[in-house]
Amino acid sequence: MTRPTRRPARAVPEGTGKAAGMEPGMTPDATPGMAPDATPGMAPDVTPGMAPDVTPDATPGVPPGMAPDMAPGVTPGAPPGMTPDMVPGVTPGVTPGVTQGAPPGMTPDMVPGVTPGVTPDAPPGMTPDMVPGVTPDAPPDATPGVPPATTPEPTSPRLLVLRALGLGDLLAAVPALRALRRAHPGHEIVLAAPAELEPVAAATGTVDRLLPASAPGRAVPPSLDWSGPPPDIAVDLHGNGPPSHRLLTDLRPLKLLAFAHPDMPEIAGPPWYAEEHERERWCRLLRAYGIEADPGDVRLPRPRTASPAPGAVVLHPGAGSPARCWPVERYAAVATALRARGLRVVVTGGADEGDLVARLAKRAGLPDTDVFGGGLPFGRLAALVADAHCVISGDTGVAHLAVAHATRSVTLFGPVAPSRWGPPDSPRHRALWYGPEGDPHGRHPDPALLRITPQDVLRAVDELPGIRHP
Repeated sequence: MTRPTRRPARAVPEGTGKAAGMEPGMTPDATPGMAPDATPGMAPDVTPGMAPDVTPDATPGVPPGMAPDMAPGVTPGAPPGMTPDMVPGVTPGVTPGVTQGAPPGMTPDMVPGVTPGVTPDAPPGMTPDMVPGVTPDAPPDATPGVPPATTPEPTSPRLLVLRALGLGDLLAAVPALRALRRAHPGHEIVLAAPAELEPVAAATGTVDRLLPASAPGRAVPPSLDWSGPPPDIAVDLHGNGPPSHRLLTDLRPLKLLAFAHPDMPEIAGPPWYAEEHERERWCRLLRAYGIEADPGDVRLPRPRTASPAPGAVVLHPGAGSPARCWPVERYAAVATALRARGLRVVVTGGADEGDLVARLAKRAGLPDTDVFGGGLPFGRLAALVADAHCVISGDTGVAHLAVAHATRSVTLFGPVAPSRWGPPDSPRHRALWYGPEGDPHGRHPDPALLRITPQDVLRAVDELPGIRHP
């Protein structure tokens, strides 16, 4: 609406104190019956765009003298004419920062019966954690009903040991594995070894996880299926390098424990001695790096599995190569003699030694109940050896298992001297060897092994402490 033009006031004579035509008590700009700046024809309390009795700059619906955020039902920031539910991001009836039930101008802790931090929709007597869908102390941007994200627990440092060989090799490394476990109790110890040795590794109590790794013969695996960050520590208990060393350095461990080799001058390890006993060799390696190790720490816990033939004499004719296999007919002669003394004799063999076991059983006249060919599960084999009267075998894994369970044993050596792979010096273990050393991987029984007779074996059995004599 266009406001009408006002006439200019006439001049007032000096000293009169009022303008012409003015009512007493009126100011010069006052018009009878009209509010200042009011448009003619409009009520005094009506101004265009303004409700009656509304002070300029006042928020509609807010009593005079009250801040907008103190007015019940008023949402700060809502444009005139818009209800709270029309304002994006605003919940109708909820004033940001105001506790429901708190009068204007009062903080939550000033309101009787109102507890600061209490969820508005919580029924009386219920704490926030009792309200469905409400998570106490949840961050402001948390989604109701969705658990807050948790920070993953830090992983343990990892120690990788390479020993991808056979049963006897793993048992000969038990003293070194025990030393590593004592030196690094907070590390996860991962053993790279053939998958079938997993129960053996578990029985040692030194390994947290087995990483399957193997190669034909006694070769170094071509690679390791390692995942995640590099090992914190890698230990080469496989060989003197360089292939086994390089297999581990390819993983970029933070620290590598290994023997020195001229082709890898960056490894400042101790020297390798070819004539050293296997158990002592790996303990010496660790001692060179400040880790105490005892080569006599070879014992395993007693198996929980029951023996399939308690008190029997166990014959194990197989070995890793023909050069270390004593002839079947000689084992049969020993079995026949021991059975004649009233002893129960059983024969065992690996998964690929079924024919060898069958030939021995037939020659010795053993019943089927005393024949364990085809490879016993490790638990049953360990129980059989642990409860045996004695064990007679070549230089192979079963001989080391007898040592691990302190079972009396007679071990027949041929191409390799017992000074390198034999049992500890104990009356419970007899090692037969006439020398000299030969090829441990030969295709025929070694000449030194063939010098041992059945009478030599029976005599060694008789010399064992606590053995039953005829």
